[in-house]
Amino acid sequence: MAVATEFLKRVPFFADLGPLEIERVATRVVERRFGKGEIVFLEDSPCHGLYLVASGRVRVYKVSPEGREQVLLIAGLGETFNEVPVFDGGLNPATAQALETTILYLLPREDVQALAADYPAMGLAVMRVFASHLRHLTLLVEDLSFRNVTSRVARILLKSEEEQARDRPGPYLSQKQIAALAGTAREVVGRVVKSLEEKGAVSIEHGRIVRIDRQRLMEAV
Repeated sequence: MAVATEFLKRVPFFADLGPLEIERVATRVVERRFGKGEIVFLEDSPCHGLYLVASGRVRVYKVSPEGREQVLLIAGLGETFNEVPVFDGGLNPATAQALETTILYLLPREDVQALAADYPAMGLAVMRVFASHLRHLTLLVEDLSFRNVTSRVARILLKSEEEQARDRPGPYLSQKQIAALAGTAREVVGRVVKSLEEKGAVSIEHGRIVRIDRQRLMEAV
């Protein structure tokens, strides 16, 4: 459990806990491994607990009756997801899928609630995480309501590059993934990307974005 303990110290939920409290958390986490594209859980299925990303990335998304996807969150190293049903007792509000080979730590619902009740520092951390996720969802609603598709796509590409430069190296998102983040159809994103390419804002090879020009993309936001 030593590896889990060192990892847990960097997770916002547990950052303010002492060594003994961290050890208590570590004894309760369960390691789960997922291959690329594998479903972690489905929307409206029972909640088993809080998930922490030890490696890889997970996308949390909803699907409309017509089959269109809307990504709510892409969780990376050290981030958590599925907090809401842990505390409200409901079903999973969305579907989660591994974007690549991923290792998750699952902390059962009952343990999360007991820890939050026993350690005020964790209770405050829970509120901070909830506030951060609420802010993220508020900005998502703002983007979907007030920005056109070109602006949304440009923002997604800029954020993707920032994450790669910081701590999530890897290829740029596919056009299908961008469409799910932007709340639109794959064909619409294709037209937007083509337009951005003509303006010199992105470079495309074999149908995939390989380079972006930050300045020109900023003009499209």
